[in-house]
Amino acid sequence: MEKDKSITAQERRDFLKGAAVFGMGVAASPLLAARVQAATVATPVPPVADKPKLNMAEVLRVAREKLYPRCRVCPECNGIACAGEVPGFGGIGSGQSFKNNYDALNRVQLHMRVVHDMKKPDMSVEIFGETLAMPILSAATGGVTYNMGGKMTEEDYINSILGGCRDAKTLGMAADGIGDPVETFKRRMDVLKAAYGGKGMVMIKPRTQEEIIKRVRLMEEAGAVAFGIDIDSAGRAARALPGQTVEPKTLAQLKELAGCTRMPFILKGVMTVGEAELAVQAGAKGIVVSNHGGRVLDYTPGVADVLPAIAAKVKGKVVIFADGAVRRGYDVLKLLALGADACLVGRPLIRGAHGGGREGVALIMNAMRQELMDAMVLTGTASAREVSRSIIVGA
Repeated sequence: MEKDKSITAQERRDFLKGAAVFGMGVAASPLLAARVQAATVATPVPPVADKPKLNMAEVLRVAREKLYPRCRVCPECNGIACAGEVPGFGGIGSGQSFKNNYDALNRVQLHMRVVHDMKKPDMSVEIFGETLAMPILSAATGGVTYNMGGKMTEEDYINSILGGCRDAKTLGMAADGIGDPVETFKRRMDVLKAAYGGKGMVMIKPRTQEEIIKRVRLMEEAGAVAFGIDIDSAGRAARALPGQTVEPKTLAQLKELAGCTRMPFILKGVMTVGEAELAVQAGAKGIVVSNHGGRVLDYTPGVADVLPAIAAKVKGKVVIFADGAVRRGYDVLKLLALGADACLVGRPLIRGAHGGGREGVALIMNAMRQELMDAMVLTGTASAREVSRSIIVGA
C-alpha cells in the first residue's frame, strides 16, 4: 500500500525547528520542506458564496418594513387589521366587502380525489391569443405613493409587476392613476413597449370618453394585449381626488369604447348577472367579476358568492376573470370551478414587488402555480381550461 503523503504534526514541528536553527526557509530536510510546501499550496480556498436565493420569508420581511403602516403584511390577508384604511390596503368603511371576499372563498371546500391516473395537470390557458403557463395574472394595482407609502418609484413598481409576471410565464397588468396626466401614462406605455414588447394588459380609470380614447391610442402604439376600464372605481376615485372627472358609463358609452380599437375590451367591476349581460351587449371581450377589492362600496357580497350565477349566463361569450382575496393557488382552483377562466392577483404581488422587486413577484406567482398544481392533482383535475364544479363540496 502506498504510504500516506500527507505530513504529520511531528514532521511539521521538526521542519519549523530546523528553519529556526538554519535560517528562515532552510530546513534540515529538503524533502520535508517540499512536502510542507506542497501541503500548504494544496490547502483549498473556500469558494465565494453565491448570492442567496430569494425566499418567501425574506420577501415578506422586507415588504413589511417598506409597506408599514399602510400594510402590516398579516399572515392572513383578510381585511380585519386594515378595515377602513382607504387610501391604503383596507376595505372601505367597515371593511366588510373586503372581508366578504375572503370569507366567501374560505367557505368553498374541495373534494379530495386521489384514485386516478392524472399526475401532471395542464395548467396552461389562452387569453386573447396569448398562451400562459397558468390561469393567474396580476390585477391592476396602482397608487404607489398614496396607497403604498412611496417606498418604490412608479417605474420600479411597474417593472417589477410586468417583469415578474413575464418571468413566471404569465401577463402583468399596468394601472392608470386617476391623478396622472396623459404624459405620465405615456411613459408607462413606453416601458410596456420597449421592455416587454407590449406583452401586458392595461386597466384605466373611467375618465371621460375623450380622455380614455387618448390613452387607448397610446396602448395601441405600445402593442398592449388588451385594455379595460375599472368602472367600479368611479366613486372611490372621485372621493380620493375631487375635481377629477370619473364617471359611471352608459351602454352606449361602453359600445363606443369597445368599438374604438381592435384591442379586446375588458369591463372590470361586474358583480351582477344583468351587468355581465350588458357587457356582452357592449362588445366586451372580457369581464372582471370584482368589487374592487372591497375598496369602493361597503357591504357588497364576496366575489365567490356572485360568480356562479354570472358564469351561468355569459360563460363562453366573454373571458371571465375574477379577483378578490386570491391568496393561494387553492383559491384559484375554487374560482375556476365556480366559473372563472382566470384569476387576477393584487395585494400579494404588491408585497412581492416591495419585498423582492421583479424576482419577488415571480416568486409569489410561481408559489401560487405550485399550489394550483398540487390542488389539481389532489382533486383529479386534468386541465385548468376544464375545471368541473363537482370538485366543490355541495355543488
